Amino acid sequence: TVLAAFGFTVNLITLLALVLSIGLVVDDAIVVLENVHRRIENREPPLLASFNGARQVGFAVIATTVVLVAVFVPIAFLQDQVGRVFAELAVTICGAVIFSSVLALSLTPAMCSKLLKPSTQEGRFTHWLDHFFDRLSRFYTRSLAVGIRHSWLAIVATLGVGGSAVWLFEHMPQEYAPTEDQGQFFVRTVADEGIGFDYMVQQMSSIERPLLPLVASGDIQRALVGVPGFGGSGTNSGIVIVSLVPWQEREISTNEVMTQMLTAWSDVPGVRAFPFMRSGMSRHGGGQPVQFVLGGSTYAELAQWRDVMLARIADNPDFIRVDTDLKETQPQVVIRIDKNRAAELGVSVQNIGRTLATMMSERRVTTYVLDGEEYDVVLQAKPEHRASATDLTNIYVRSERSGQLLPLANLLVTENTAGAAQLNRYNRLRALTITANLADGVALGDALDFLETQARTALPQTAQIDYKGESLEFKEASGDLYFTFGIALLIVFLVLAAQFESFVHPAVIMVTVPLAVAGALIGLYLNGMTLNIYSNIGVIMLIGIAAKNGILIVEFTNQLRDQGMPFEEAVLEGARIRFRPILMTTVSTVMGSLPLIMAVGAGSESRITLGVVIFSGVTFATFLSLFIVPALYSLVARRTQSPGAVSSRLARLQSEVG
Repeated sequence: TVLAAFGFTVNLITLLALVLSIGLVVDDAIVVLENVHRRIENREPPLLASFNGARQVGFAVIATTVVLVAVFVPIAFLQDQVGRVFAELAVTICGAVIFSSVLALSLTPAMCSKLLKPSTQEGRFTHWLDHFFDRLSRFYTRSLAVGIRHSWLAIVATLGVGGSAVWLFEHMPQEYAPTEDQGQFFVRTVADEGIGFDYMVQQMSSIERPLLPLVASGDIQRALVGVPGFGGSGTNSGIVIVSLVPWQEREISTNEVMTQMLTAWSDVPGVRAFPFMRSGMSRHGGGQPVQFVLGGSTYAELAQWRDVMLARIADNPDFIRVDTDLKETQPQVVIRIDKNRAAELGVSVQNIGRTLATMMSERRVTTYVLDGEEYDVVLQAKPEHRASATDLTNIYVRSERSGQLLPLANLLVTENTAGAAQLNRYNRLRALTITANLADGVALGDALDFLETQARTALPQTAQIDYKGESLEFKEASGDLYFTFGIALLIVFLVLAAQFESFVHPAVIMVTVPLAVAGALIGLYLNGMTLNIYSNIGVIMLIGIAAKNGILIVEFTNQLRDQGMPFEEAVLEGARIRFRPILMTTVSTVMGSLPLIMAVGAGSESRITLGVVIFSGVTFATFLSLFIVPALYSLVARRTQSPGAVSSRLARLQSEVG
């Protein structure tokens, strides 16, 4: 219903959102069901227990739902490709969570009143499970009592975990998106400038030859070799499209094939091969991941900077197949006019320039009209008479002084040199682009940091640094997601402050966020994964998921305090009563992330990353928040009141006066 209302379709992103929602949508029902069941076990009638139980946790259910929705609101407003993709994920999860909370507060109590009865005889497994939870709860309560007596340890633990999260974040490799086995890769081939078509055809056959054994073995389905110049590029370049068989029919990955081919292609003389896979998230379609742009005032200056950067890159094994679009490999003939000689013979520079333009290029002299259409009259030499610099000897120019025809070659100085085939600009600046692939295990963020550091230290301050392609998207997405993370934190804090009518209670609850982030980073680090847009989205989701445990503990403690229970006893009892539902909701969320972690097939790398973030972040945050949240609450919330305390006091005073 929500997808249809927003015009979304059922696709990989919305299905991913539904998988993530499996563990989230049952959380609210678990909280309500557990509370009703506990009241029934305390000999309260099922109907009354359902009514009172739902009312007792209603505030917590609404608060957790609002927090989760508040977290996803900034994600829905992300810009560019990331925003367009993850807006569907955010809307899908928000819709599922809102519907689940409504059902948890309406249908779940109604079903509890009809279906739940006081247990009269327990099975062996149920008895064992209850006994296990009782023993675990007693152990937790005793441990928490010790922690509350030394509540300053909570601050030390929070600072320690937060510092660990900062250290991990600074040292974690970063990239735009995980490398996915899409079963297809492309090969861009480049030879020297001026290479003929026939020679390039032979070189393309040499590039194709190492692929044929894999085609015969059945690992590669087909290899399409384009003719030189395909796609509008010069005849010195070509493209190869390699498609592998479906992943379940092969034992070799696309990356492994690319690595094998790189070794084979390095022995092919006269041509360089640059294999790459298109990124599923990239709006630029593909190309090498590293695209580092240098801008300057002149191309000669850029050429010097290029040589400096290429020398620095050559010493770094993280970069492979390095290339640049500013290469002086195009044969050129530079013609200089001997002005003194021309002046002696009475030939003007303008006359020489006009003659060269006419004979070696073309000159529009007039137009004529035929059948209502206007045509240009172009004066130029025949192609065979302007094919090389030696043809200058056959061109004459008239002396304005003597009227004689003089060989033009006697007035010119020619020099054979090499120049760039194309001179590019980027953002209105003269620019060059350094491109490269990355060695296995090297993150894009680390590579770009290296290039930027080298450029800052080795090049003058006038050098302008920019990015293209996937490198540009990585830089843009990183900034957007960090800003979104900060906005999500602020929104959640303000929402909690409005609900709890206090700044202290939200601060205690928000302590769970660095715990969850640290857990997520630890999970990524131990699994050798990187920080990318999927892991960053998962970290933003953890803000709302981790805050749920803190909300349950703080809200129930406030209720016990309102009932007149002493502060220390209320903290212990609130944490003890919420211990079991917190474990149950944690298990449901963690189990919901397992299908992502165990994903296989095309695109599984992205889903695994998101699953690891949720699994490790929720597990780590739950274990620590069960101790840190009550300890911090006992330390800073002693003088606070629960929501509605002032209203209750006013009502009591009015009743006394009335």
